Amino acid sequence: MRSLPPLYLETHQHRSAPPTAYENLLGDSLERAFGQGIYEIDALVVYLNTAGPSGPDAQPWTQASFEQEMARLGA
Repeated sequence: MRSLPPLYLETHQHRSAPPTAYENLLGDSLERAFGQGIYEIDALVVYLNTAGPSGPDAQPWTQASFEQEMARLGA
């Protein structure tokens, strides 16, 4: 008898809509930063201000704006 694998939630299964272009650009940029060993918020902010995309409302990233945007996107 063959058993089924356990059920699990796909990462984006709970989303109400596909990611926006901005969300995709931000995610791609964060993946590149992580790939370069950048994990600390202050270094991520510097990386995003250099590599893009711009922060919310096309403003430069700050630690506060990064934390607020991650909280908003993760909600």
